[in-house]
Amino acid sequence: MSLFRKKSLSVLLATAADSEKGLKRTLGAVNLVALGIGAIIGAGLFVRTAAAAGQAAGPAVTISFIVAAVGCAFAGLCYAEFASMIPIAGSAYAYSYVTMGEMIAWIIGWALIMEYALGAATVSIAWSEYLNKLLGGRIPYEWCHSPFESFTDSAGTKFQGILNAPALVILLLLTLLLIKGTQESAMVNAIIVFIKVAIVLLFIALGWQFINPANHTPYLIPEGTPAVLDSAGKEIVNYTGVFKHGWGGVLGGAAIVFFAFIGFDAVSTAAQEAKNPKRDMPIGILGSLVVCTILYILFGHVLTGVAHWQDFVDPEKGREASVAYAITTYMTGYGWLATAVTIAILAGFSSVILVMLMGQSRIFYTMSNDGLIPKAFGVLHPKFKTPYKANWILFVFVGLFAAFVPGHVAGDLTSFGTLFAFVLVSIGVWIMRVKNPEIPRSFKTPLVPLVPILGAVICLGMIAAIDPTTLKVAMVWMALGLVVYFTYSRKNSKLNEPGHTPGEILPKAKDFN
Repeated sequence: MSLFRKKSLSVLLATAADSEKGLKRTLGAVNLVALGIGAIIGAGLFVRTAAAAGQAAGPAVTISFIVAAVGCAFAGLCYAEFASMIPIAGSAYAYSYVTMGEMIAWIIGWALIMEYALGAATVSIAWSEYLNKLLGGRIPYEWCHSPFESFTDSAGTKFQGILNAPALVILLLLTLLLIKGTQESAMVNAIIVFIKVAIVLLFIALGWQFINPANHTPYLIPEGTPAVLDSAGKEIVNYTGVFKHGWGGVLGGAAIVFFAFIGFDAVSTAAQEAKNPKRDMPIGILGSLVVCTILYILFGHVLTGVAHWQDFVDPEKGREASVAYAITTYMTGYGWLATAVTIAILAGFSSVILVMLMGQSRIFYTMSNDGLIPKAFGVLHPKFKTPYKANWILFVFVGLFAAFVPGHVAGDLTSFGTLFAFVLVSIGVWIMRVKNPEIPRSFKTPLVPLVPILGAVICLGMIAAIDPTTLKVAMVWMALGLVVYFTYSRKNSKLNEPGHTPGEILPKAKDFN
């Protein structure tokens, strides 16, 4: 049996078209754009903006957002072509199955667990932290931290974590919502998106009158800017590197804010639940990218205008507390807005978790239908037509991680899984254009192969920039995935059944008439 045997696109489309047995098609273009915004705008907007300004780009962080958006757009265009042509729930996994074969599809499916499942766990831990901050620290330490974390206060009293209860609660609530139905989940997501976007717009509108033009001069960090030291004389940031000042700093800032865009690919996992995927999927993927890019640029302009970019060099200002610091220090009379921003961050986290859990369950659903993971992951609820068993299994897996493991352990594993998917989707579009140019495409990626090549190269560069420890952990995870594939998945693949030919070629144009 070939390791690169392909799944027939005609079989894939027939599965997606079976509305009686498959997922319910309930989502329109507006729902899909909202899903994309829900996945993209998390805490990244509030945290990454100040970090990029203080460490590399200065006020030109607005240009950094444009550069990062262009990089994401290359992958987004490729996703849009695939999602409109192959409206199936598996996203990059399904696209790889029909273009590069089963083993590559399995590898990307396994990698996506790092993006969605571990991502949801990590974000739920951060959600717990911000909830406690909003409540003034009223949640006991032991019930909002893992057993591997401890804290000693100024009086010498030591507190030991037991489990992160708030993280479990938000995961349970969102899991129940996803089981209830995709349309209901999309409606709640739309409400959450409205709340957080409204607060972002409120900060932009109110903050605009407090912009000090002097804070935007010079717009780029000048060469020769001295290093910043803390009170103990330890260096915090050095601006001598090529990517730490000038136009090089703009690129360095782009690398920092790039990860604030991650999430739009989750829209493609809902393709099988879109009413008109050929038209709506490109709108959902590219529309959410455009909306978020505009918001990011305006937000960055106001933030670096209200407060000087050097204010954000200090970790206490330039990271989690950046926006609240700018509001309380420079926007007299608007202290309440700092609390609203915390609410917006909580809302952002909630929608990110929701979309990640939804995306992972849909990928599990598709992989189960292909026989690569147990059948339980593909069972639909008799009434709600959602993969409820996959949702419950995912809740147990993600919940155990969120309750008992510190959030920093996941590190950049989420980013690795995302970027790896971007690379393969970009390559896959080019392969399908060469091998099957006759297949109807309602949306076409422009300038092929230039756009796919640029998408793959940029994302490979981002992978190379991930710290070595994270890359080693990712490689161990991928090696474990290969063990699972050769011991279970390859033997149970539906391509082994009669009627499937190993190495089956994609269908010709007549199959789509």
